[in-house]
Amino acid sequence: MGTALVYHEDMTATRLLWDDPQCQIECPARLDAALSGLRQCGLEQRCFRLSARKASEAELGLVHSPEYVALVRGTQALAEQELQALSAQFDAVYFHPRTYHCAQLAAGAALQLVDAVLTGTVRNGLALVRILIVDWDIHHGQGIQYIFEDDPSVLYFSWHRYEHGRFWPFLRESDADAVGQGQGRGFTVNLPWNQVGMGDPDYMAAFLHVLLPLAFEFDPELVLVSAGFDSAIGDPEGQMQATPECFAHLTRLLQVLAGGRVCAVLEGGYHLESSAHSVCMTVRALLGDPILPLSGPMVPCHSALESIQSVQRAHAPHWRSLQQPGRCSRVGADRAHRGSLDGRDSESPPDAASGTCSPPLPGAVACETAAAALSSLLDRLRLRPVPPVLTAAALTVPGAARLLPPDVLCQEESAPREETEAWARPHEALAQDKALTALGKLLYLLDGTLDGQVNNSLVVTPGPAVAATLDVAIRRGLSRGAQRVLCVTLGQLDRPLDLADDGRTLWLNSKVEEAAAPSMFHVRTPLPATTGGFLNCVLGLVLPLAYGFQPDLVLVALGPAHGLQDPWAALLAAMLQGPAGGRVLVLLEEESAPRLARTLALVLHGQAPPSLGPFSMASPEDIQALTYLRGQLQPQWKMLQDPSRGPLPGAPCSQLCASSQPEAGPGGDGAAHQPPGAGR
Repeated sequence: MGTALVYHEDMTATRLLWDDPQCQIECPARLDAALSGLRQCGLEQRCFRLSARKASEAELGLVHSPEYVALVRGTQALAEQELQALSAQFDAVYFHPRTYHCAQLAAGAALQLVDAVLTGTVRNGLALVRILIVDWDIHHGQGIQYIFEDDPSVLYFSWHRYEHGRFWPFLRESDADAVGQGQGRGFTVNLPWNQVGMGDPDYMAAFLHVLLPLAFEFDPELVLVSAGFDSAIGDPEGQMQATPECFAHLTRLLQVLAGGRVCAVLEGGYHLESSAHSVCMTVRALLGDPILPLSGPMVPCHSALESIQSVQRAHAPHWRSLQQPGRCSRVGADRAHRGSLDGRDSESPPDAASGTCSPPLPGAVACETAAAALSSLLDRLRLRPVPPVLTAAALTVPGAARLLPPDVLCQEESAPREETEAWARPHEALAQDKALTALGKLLYLLDGTLDGQVNNSLVVTPGPAVAATLDVAIRRGLSRGAQRVLCVTLGQLDRPLDLADDGRTLWLNSKVEEAAAPSMFHVRTPLPATTGGFLNCVLGLVLPLAYGFQPDLVLVALGPAHGLQDPWAALLAAMLQGPAGGRVLVLLEEESAPRLARTLALVLHGQAPPSLGPFSMASPEDIQALTYLRGQLQPQWKMLQDPSRGPLPGAPCSQLCASSQPEAGPGGDGAAHQPPGAGR
């Protein structure tokens, strides 16, 4: 199964026939630029092309009244002056004689894509259309909200520019406390952005702290993405700062849901170059290509955290994943404080310390900023082409190659014997032939990963050799040019005593009995006992740390007695492919193989992880451990900021973004190895 692209040339037929500054940004060039970008990047040719069909009037009638459909159908026979007069009766809308035809094609394209995904014809896809459904589009999707607000079978999430009700559509029901009606209460999730300038860390924080916890608890069978790129950098409508590559990360995070059945439908986007690049980044993610790592400080701004808190507060009564100690007890005080907050001038930015949103930029400056970001994106794409080998696996079990998916390379080549023995010499556990053979293959794959020849890899080794093999992998990676190595370990694996705490490695271990953070680069946490506890750990600790650390290489080690269920291990491996843009090497002790090896190989190769099963709430002990660690680490790692446990909205930025320095490294300067986003 591949990735579908749905499009029809007729959808560029509608255009504005008269002067109207409010509507002129909606033009056929938006679709032309997106399709041209896909062709220039060689992405269109790799997709399964579906030609859009027209939706029937019966299908349109599923959500629209007969009178509304008849009104739009009637525009086919109107003259230009009549079209202009009819358009004036609506807000920021224009009609064209081909509007009805294009609307039928747009709706039909989305339906055709959904049918192809649900029947298994394709795995996921993008529909290039022009319709009014909103999700990460910068405008609120009030139409979708009204249609599904009493339906508990649809979880609708929308972030949108709101500015305390001062931005279109100026609706009270666009705020966070509009959560649905009747049986649908809790299934409408509005995240209002009350300032412009939101960027990558703000969008990522919204996913990690709001959308993904609810989505995993909801456990959908299908994910529809209203992919509006007016929320990207440079767009005159959104005035936000999110990079095109951020949308690839958002897409990749959504692909772990619903068995990977994701349908993206193009919405807004009025900076043609920014929108085209964002479309290309989204399609790269859908195709399973490695995604570019995010760059720049990962520090969510103060206003974004306030908005996230308002959503958590509104939905805590409806979702167990948000019902945690300390969250509900703050509701009264927060709500009282919110009264004065809503009355402030939305144009006044918060304290200009770290964690602030970018103020609106003049038009020329905004264009220059967008041009610089897009130029940097093109440079990074040239420096990091898609590796020739997407996934490789080195197995120790005879005949285990039969277990691997057909497209996964069964690794046979190894590093030179003398070189392998030199790395193994300090470790008694690597003296056995099987462990030494596995180490040689690991060294070969590790070099290929850092050289851009291999994206992800899996290495199976004897249980007693996992710790020593991991130690070698860390040192080899650093010696071969990796600036920052993230190590996520499970089981009986202790951090090497002589590993420098200099900011070049971040060690996370989950198996120990007590939570502890000996330093900002060394974190230990108990292995959660429930699905909810595991998700809390991944979304609330592992991924925020990983995105804040911005590693060049990710090492995941499942050692003896790791205790991780297969779906949990698969989800962890899938979600850790984002922070380093792939470059994940999983080290697996052989007692878990071949049972787990095939599952991990499939996930590393782009298949969605298996379902976690019914949601079960985190235990009080797991919540307490996570709360303790977040409290210890928040001052240094800004992506860990949980607004439900931090200072009340409106607290000084100096409190929200307090910083501290890491321990000094070998050079004596602790800040020298400080990772992006830490301690800022």
